Amino acid sequence: MTNADFEKIIDTSDEWITTRTGIKERRIARNGLQTSDMALEACRRALDMAVCPPEDIDVLIVGTVTPDYPLPSTACVIQEKLAFPNAVAFDIAAACAGFISGLSIARSMIESGTARKALVCGAEKLSTITDYSDRGTCVLFGDGAGAAVLEASDDEVGVVETYLRSDGSMREWLWIEAGGSNQPITPDFPFDGRDKILMNGSDIFKVAVREMTKACVKVLDDAGVSADDIALVVPHQANIRIIEGVAKRLQIGLDRFYLNIDRYGNTSAASVPLALDEANRNGRIRSGDYILMVAFGGGLIWGAALVKW
Repeated sequence: MTNADFEKIIDTSDEWITTRTGIKERRIARNGLQTSDMALEACRRALDMAVCPPEDIDVLIVGTVTPDYPLPSTACVIQEKLAFPNAVAFDIAAACAGFISGLSIARSMIESGTARKALVCGAEKLSTITDYSDRGTCVLFGDGAGAAVLEASDDEVGVVETYLRSDGSMREWLWIEAGGSNQPITPDFPFDGRDKILMNGSDIFKVAVREMTKACVKVLDDAGVSADDIALVVPHQANIRIIEGVAKRLQIGLDRFYLNIDRYGNTSAASVPLALDEANRNGRIRSGDYILMVAFGGGLIWGAALVKW
């Protein structure tokens, strides 16, 4: 769905969207395609790349705020579709920080000996919770999925450090007000937009730049790694201005940030793994590289992860 497509349905323009967000187009899943369907394909590709059969996976973690059903978890749906006979499967609702949160949980389970191999997926069908009459939000979001396999290793590679933080006092800055137990959808619900994404963009921008920067500094300091040592930063693709702000504060050139926001927009939990996969397949990552991932989303919740490839 291009910016030109939006010009036909709301009062906006390609110039307005591109200047403020960096987005030129985004992918919208067809009707009938579920979050689990996209996640399933991402998981298959990750398993193929890792040469890992499904039966070797001990834990399957899916970050999503657009599950197939309120109950059960999308991870359990994927488990049945792809047949993970030996895995525990569960979702986490950490919005745009879903993949990094899953990465942190999987790392802890592997380090504790609870699991040896983990599959972490971020998948979203945000088109189902987007208000296409709200020009402040509808131009931002797209659908997609990405996944990665983690396994125990004695080599000095893999997830080096992770850092997660949240602040629920700002939850109403990016939320869906209705549809939960607080405001269930009743027969007389007016469908006035409260069942879709609502966002306070200006306030989120300032907090996102500040906290994403601090999260990056934290994992680098904890790992004893300098910003100069980072080969590539893979940020959550929310807004090009946020990414530029983080790059400036970290004093890392934008040429060392992997950007695909122009083609996919904000895909929430799918954003970081989509960009990571593209960067890897495009030859932007080499063995031994330090990769810094960072994300910020509704909750509010944010985090970073440092990986040695």
